[in-house]
Amino acid sequence: MSRNVHRLAVAAIALFVGACAIGPDYHRPELPTSDVFRTQTLAETSSLADLPWWEVFHDEALGELIRDALAHNLDLREAVASVERARYVAAVARSEFFPQIGYEASAGTGHDTAFGALAPDVNDHDSYLGLVNLVWEIDIWGRIRRASEAARADLLATDAFRRGVVLSLVAGVAQAYFELRELDLELEIANATVKSFEETLGIFERQYRGGVTSRLDPLRAEAALAQVAATVPDLEKRIFAKENELSVLTGRVPGAIARGEALVDQSLPPDVPTGVPSELLTRRPDLVEVEENLVAENALVGVALAEFFPRIGLTSFAGSASSELSDLLTSGTGFWSLAGSATGSALTFGRNLYTYRAQRAVVEAAVARYQKTVLVALQEVADALYAREKLEGMRAEQQRAVNALQESLKIARTRYVGGFATYIEVLDAQQQLFPAEIELARTEVNQLLTVVELYRALGGGWQQEGPSPSVPLPFAP
Repeated sequence: MSRNVHRLAVAAIALFVGACAIGPDYHRPELPTSDVFRTQTLAETSSLADLPWWEVFHDEALGELIRDALAHNLDLREAVASVERARYVAAVARSEFFPQIGYEASAGTGHDTAFGALAPDVNDHDSYLGLVNLVWEIDIWGRIRRASEAARADLLATDAFRRGVVLSLVAGVAQAYFELRELDLELEIANATVKSFEETLGIFERQYRGGVTSRLDPLRAEAALAQVAATVPDLEKRIFAKENELSVLTGRVPGAIARGEALVDQSLPPDVPTGVPSELLTRRPDLVEVEENLVAENALVGVALAEFFPRIGLTSFAGSASSELSDLLTSGTGFWSLAGSATGSALTFGRNLYTYRAQRAVVEAAVARYQKTVLVALQEVADALYAREKLEGMRAEQQRAVNALQESLKIARTRYVGGFATYIEVLDAQQQLFPAEIELARTEVNQLLTVVELYRALGGGWQQEGPSPSVPLPFAP
């Protein structure tokens, strides 16, 4: 009998080792990529995304906010927990490679029964049973291997999602901080403009009281002053809301936010090398995530295909039975069994076929989703590169306009006081200067935000920072 057991075990191991997993192996779909990003003349070997975020954003207050967000942000904490769960799920899938061992123990008493069965002439009888059983599916068709492959791909996709949360968090905090500093600058401009209009109103009032001008001049000046002053509480409201947004991103209750460098003092990277487009496939977390989802769906095709074939396995049990507990492991009745089995579906009315076809359709959809995500990634990088190039020219022209309007306001005031100009020249210069200064501030923040967006689009930041799960994957290959 032992020789038969040995032969059966050797045959099972040979089948397991020599079997190949059915279903399609994963191959990356054909992707619409090029050697360079649009508007680039040469692809650099390095990339802005290779820099840690603290070398891109030099404001110490911003750095502290990012560190707080990486330590306390609740979305990131949820993503880390999701990765841990995915690791356990992958471990569960891997565990099916190994024999599943169970046990059973029972004790009972009865009249004319033994172990729960009728047994005449036994009278009152105690019964004890100890049993160990083993079930092992031999993965001939690769069902377990494909299921494990899918679970592992899900794990990698979940971890890529976590890295994507880190990247979005770094970019989101930087964006909100720069927007806050731009609102601070707008408020500073508005307050300075209010003061300027107050000075103009004072000049008009003195001219009116001296009989030099009519009442129309101070009335127009007062109206212009009120219009600018009305923007101050709106800006204060927006600053309050932006501080609250940053507080939530950093995982704390809404409150004041410490400031660092002023908007005009923020430094821009002198150069922003982007690397080659193909690097996005491994650097951008969203591309890694969507590809691993495709790998998982592709593996599940093999799982569906394996349902057409019988499941081959081994079952075994061994135990002892006795009417005395003390004799259970000594003089009890020992028994054992080892058997092979093959189970499968004979008539499913197309269930297995339609399941297989449905999974193939899921793979086709996942391929299209992956290809579209790659296109969107290339678009985002190209848009950010082009915006950065054009914003530099816009800022230079707007700065020139602000300088000209500031000089024209000085000249208009001098001419008005000297009686060589009307109030219209002064008010017109002031009313043109205020929106020009605001537009310049918005262009300056857009330059910073373009660098943030390019950093995010290139997939930078997540390599250097962010908590990672410490749960190992058992039974790792």
